[in-house]
Amino acid sequence: MKLIPRLGWTLAAHPATVLPERLVPLLEAIARAGSLADAVEQCGISYRTGWTLLRESRRLLGVPLVQLARGRGATLTAAGRRLHDVTVAAQRRVARLSPPLAFELGAEPARRPRVAAVRLHVAASHDLALAALREAAAGSGLDLDLRFVGSLLALEDFAQGRADAAGFHVATGPHGRDDRAPFLRFLSARRDRLIRFVDREQGLILPRGNPARVRSLRDVAERGLRFVNRQRGSGTRLLIERRLAGEGIAANTLHGFANEEYTHAAVAAMVASGGADAGFGLRAAAAEYGLGFVPLVHERYYFAVRAADLDTVALVRLQELLRGPIASSVVAQLPGYRASAAGAIAGIDALVRTRSS
Repeated sequence: MKLIPRLGWTLAAHPATVLPERLVPLLEAIARAGSLADAVEQCGISYRTGWTLLRESRRLLGVPLVQLARGRGATLTAAGRRLHDVTVAAQRRVARLSPPLAFELGAEPARRPRVAAVRLHVAASHDLALAALREAAAGSGLDLDLRFVGSLLALEDFAQGRADAAGFHVATGPHGRDDRAPFLRFLSARRDRLIRFVDREQGLILPRGNPARVRSLRDVAERGLRFVNRQRGSGTRLLIERRLAGEGIAANTLHGFANEEYTHAAVAAMVASGGADAGFGLRAAAAEYGLGFVPLVHERYYFAVRAADLDTVALVRLQELLRGPIASSVVAQLPGYRASAAGAIAGIDALVRTRSS
């Protein structure tokens, strides 16, 4: 077993305080990606964890390390760049030491044989269960090469052969039929099939206790509350626009309609931080931040795949993963989620007759 030293920072105060080990890698990822959502994905942590690391570092240091701008990503502040640059320089000095500061500690333990993994390229609408499943599935024999985009872009990538599968969500019940029309233009009843994943609950994400007593998007508009939206092309953005139209609410009367975030977690974080008074997203995202939630719609999340590929190793393992204990465990931890028929195969006509059962 080899031991390798790692660089850390301690705040010279009384008492001395060690900065979190994951902070500097997060800053490095933000410098590369220009987005907190992409950075936490690279670091293998949740959005909430990343947001908390930045908030706690500001409390400890007295200055922000990262500037977050709604809809425009994340950039390092002067203090953040200083910490990042000094860390990189120190790491280079350690790397140049000769001999390197690393040594073997006894024999390396025998490794358990692993199943050879196959990769599945998935373009998908953002979903908390899917993000958690990718991490939980490590060692299962399936490498989920997952890229989060809007539902429409995911289906477009799939239709043009840039993805093996597309993850998207539709409202259940007869009222959701009009919402499905934009998705159907990318799918072929003869060529494609659907693999069912989860049912989930979406609605208004609000401050803890819902102090403004909000019950609908009309309440948000009429009371002039600051709203944080999802990006254009996402399934949730289409859902928001459809509900506004159904209630006869002009989008420009919703204060903050142009303020966009790219994930459910980012919307919840914006409300939790006081940057917005209301958002629209998953019950599970609201619960993660201890926020208020008003349910408005139930949805079903599907993977679109080629019928001819259903017997390939990658898709067989995906079906086994969705039907097995790993997926059940992931979904059981998320409020507002159900996975009673995960892994079931359906035709494209299921979108026309989708019900809440």
